[in-house]
Amino acid sequence: MSTLTAEVSNPRSPVAQWLRSTFPHHHDVQADFREAAGVARVLPSSAVTLSTQGAAIDWWLRFLVDPAPSVRLAAAGLRARRVPCRRAGLELLHDLGAIDDEGEFVGQIRPARFAERSDEWWARVSYALALLVELYRAPRVDGSRLMRLGPESRAADLLALANADEVADLVAMRDLAVERLLPALPSGSVVSGTTFDGSADLNADADLIVDGVLVDFKATQGGKPRVDGSRPAKLLREDLDQLLGYVLLDYSDRFALHTVGIYAARFGRYMPWPLAELCTRLAGRPVDLPGLRQEFARLVRVDLPAYRKESVNARLHRRVLTS
Repeated sequence: MSTLTAEVSNPRSPVAQWLRSTFPHHHDVQADFREAAGVARVLPSSAVTLSTQGAAIDWWLRFLVDPAPSVRLAAAGLRARRVPCRRAGLELLHDLGAIDDEGEFVGQIRPARFAERSDEWWARVSYALALLVELYRAPRVDGSRLMRLGPESRAADLLALANADEVADLVAMRDLAVERLLPALPSGSVVSGTTFDGSADLNADADLIVDGVLVDFKATQGGKPRVDGSRPAKLLREDLDQLLGYVLLDYSDRFALHTVGIYAARFGRYMPWPLAELCTRLAGRPVDLPGLRQEFARLVRVDLPAYRKESVNARLHRRVLTS
């Protein structure tokens, strides 16, 4: 099954094409975001692996907000591949309380149990979980730091894989989130790593939903550096499409979403949009959200599989012609 992230990043995908034709007016929204976010306040050193770092800060932000976050994707990573780090990963998940003493997967953990742990410990745990999720999501992991571990490696060895610069960078982004994000979030029910009705059709899980507000975390550096070294904020079209995709995959409106937002972790900027207002701006007219959810369900259940089958057949045909 394909992922929402992959489909919105592929301009030939029927998902990306439908979203961009249904919601074509994105430039003003992007400009508003750039102006509001300003310049990056936390920039990484060259020793930081950006893709893993982005996933790591996602985990730490979930731990800050969700009293019982699930680490199912990290466990799914260990199940997805035969890897030498399996013992270390399972030991870490057991230490966190996601696996009981009988080896059964519990799933949720309780961050409050570890409130006295150091910032460095939280950073390393978040980084380790990000690496384990890459086992599930990445097409290839032969270059992963996890491959440095052997069958006899322990949880401590897994936690040691984050370097000092990555730990410091995560702590800085956490500090900024405590200052800028947490006070802006509503009180109410919290769910992180959220899956939707349509996640069975198109793999997608949102970072955080708090009382009807969906928040997507982004840890990108922003645009190209200026002469003074600062970086302006950047909001990609696919970032907006990802937000819209989450909303549309909630076929039954189970989460009663009324607001969507992006938190730019390196800028300390939380930008929320009332859902109806954002859809109207992007579409250029008022929209029938229940009707669009039905259209989107047909798209991902019928049009997308047909497109992917056609793409596979085309690749096979090219291989035959060139062999």
